[in-house]
Amino acid sequence: MISRVAILGTGLLGASIGLALRKAGFSGEIVGWNRGAEQGQAAVANGSIDTLAPDIFTAAYGSQVVLLATPVYSILDLMEQLAGVLTPAQLVTDVGSTKAMITAAGNRLFNQAGRAGFLPGHPMAGKEVSGAANADAGIFPGAVWLFTTEEASADREEPAMSDHAAELAREWRGWVERFGCRMVDLNAGRHDELVAWVSHLPQFVATAFTALLEDTVGDAPELKAVGGRALREMTRLGASPYSMWRDVAYTNTEAIAASLHALEQRLAHLRENLRTPELRDEFDRANKFRKE
Repeated sequence: MISRVAILGTGLLGASIGLALRKAGFSGEIVGWNRGAEQGQAAVANGSIDTLAPDIFTAAYGSQVVLLATPVYSILDLMEQLAGVLTPAQLVTDVGSTKAMITAAGNRLFNQAGRAGFLPGHPMAGKEVSGAANADAGIFPGAVWLFTTEEASADREEPAMSDHAAELAREWRGWVERFGCRMVDLNAGRHDELVAWVSHLPQFVATAFTALLEDTVGDAPELKAVGGRALREMTRLGASPYSMWRDVAYTNTEAIAASLHALEQRLAHLRENLRTPELRDEFDRANKFRKE
C-alpha cells in the first residue's frame, strides 16, 4: 500500500498532483524536492506537499512511489542518479511530455532484477503558466493520462517489474483514476508521434503566431481591443514559457519538424486557393474532423 509519495519537481504539474492526491483522499505523506528552493517552499505553503526534502535521496528514501515531475532531460538525469539506490519495493513514475527516450531509459535502468519498477506516464493536462503557485487539482478531471511501453527487441530481455512494484503500479493507476483521468496505454514511439500533432504543433504554431504579432503590430494600441476570443486563446497558448518547451523540442525534433512541414504545405495550399473552391473544401474537411 502506498503510504508515502515523493514528488521530485514541485512546479505546476508536480504540485498539482500533490493537490490532486489530497483531494482524492490520499492520507499518507507527500514529500517534495525541487532544484530551486522557492518552488519547493511555495508547494509547502499551498499544501501540495507536506515537507521539503534537502535532496532527491532523502525524498525517495522510504517512499513507495517516486514521481519525477521535471523537464525531460532532468527526468533522465534523475533516473540515472536514482537507479542504483532504489529497491524492488519501490515504483518510479514520471510526467514527461515526450516518452521514447524516457521509456527506453526506464527499461534499461529499472524494471530489471533487483531494481525498482518504472511506469512511464504523461498526463495531458496543464496550464500555459508554470510554478507551484499556479498548482490546481482541477486540471485533471476529464484529462487523459497516458502510460507508455517500449516495443520488444530481440537483443534484450523483456523488462519486468518485481511483483511488489507491479502492485504499486496498479495502485498508482487507481489514484490517477480517482483524479478523474481517463487512462490510455500506448507505445512510446506512437505517443511521441501523436503528441507532436495534438500538443506540440499547436504550441509552436501559437508561439510563431504570437511572436509574429509582436514583430508586426505589437505596438498598435487598438490591437487587443479589436482581437476577440480567437486572438486571446492563441496568444494565451503562445505565451507559454520556453523553459517548458525546450526539452520537448529537443527530444521530439523529428516528429515536430514533420508536423510543422506538413502544416507549412497546407498553409501554402490555402494561400494559393483563397479564391477557388478548394478553400471551401478545406473548411469542409476541418468541420468533418471537428464533428467526428
